[in-house]
Amino acid sequence: MDVARQVEAIEQAGDLLRRAASRAPLGARVPTCPDWDLRELVRHQGGVHRWATGIVATPRTEYWDADLVDVVGGTWPDDDELIPWFEAGYRGLVAALRDAPDDLDCWAFLDAPSPRAMWARRQAHETTIHRVDAELAAASPVSPVDAELAADGIDELLACFIPRPRSRLKADRAQTLAVVASDVDDRWLLTIGPDGPATERQADTAADCTITGRAEDLYLLLWSRTDANRAAVRVEGDDTVFALFGDVVHIRWS
Repeated sequence: MDVARQVEAIEQAGDLLRRAASRAPLGARVPTCPDWDLRELVRHQGGVHRWATGIVATPRTEYWDADLVDVVGGTWPDDDELIPWFEAGYRGLVAALRDAPDDLDCWAFLDAPSPRAMWARRQAHETTIHRVDAELAAASPVSPVDAELAADGIDELLACFIPRPRSRLKADRAQTLAVVASDVDDRWLLTIGPDGPATERQADTAADCTITGRAEDLYLLLWSRTDANRAAVRVEGDDTVFALFGDVVHIRWS
């Protein structure tokens, strides 16, 4: 996806999260982030948006090591101010990313064509996943995820997050998991071995286990969001490989 589309996705997901949080008690539990209620989810995401904006707009060339409550000024807004505060945060991030030059020089932590592209992509999926959390907390239907956006999020997870050096996803012998998004003709081959995982894009190679489904269903399932999508995904081959992935990869913070 290009940066403009990812920035648009931040705005769309922010709008949906705001609407979900506006129609539910802030004390409602978030089933996909069990330690949080809706209030804490909104605070977290609003703080992350301001943290990312501070890195992009300043710009900061080194990691900004600060607690989110310090980033937002040392105190969270009152409940009656929380939703407008949240809206101001994501709209500020959208503006900062749209105004940033393509050759923006700032700190980034995932592989990407540029720091601006990394932050647009990361916040598009941070916000999309958390708007799903908010909709689930509000007992609302989960809004659809665009197939292109979902495939981009699968790629970020499998090709950027999962292979990082500190990954706990390991196996005594090499095992392969193919992920096939049938509606966008994208696929990934994840190899899990003693030294950790490695991912190949568009690898048309036989795997020990293959999971196939719509990009949206795979996205929400792989990002640990809703088990309802499990029934829509076809698993072929050695399902213990997919079970290993599910046992180790539990994404609750994003």
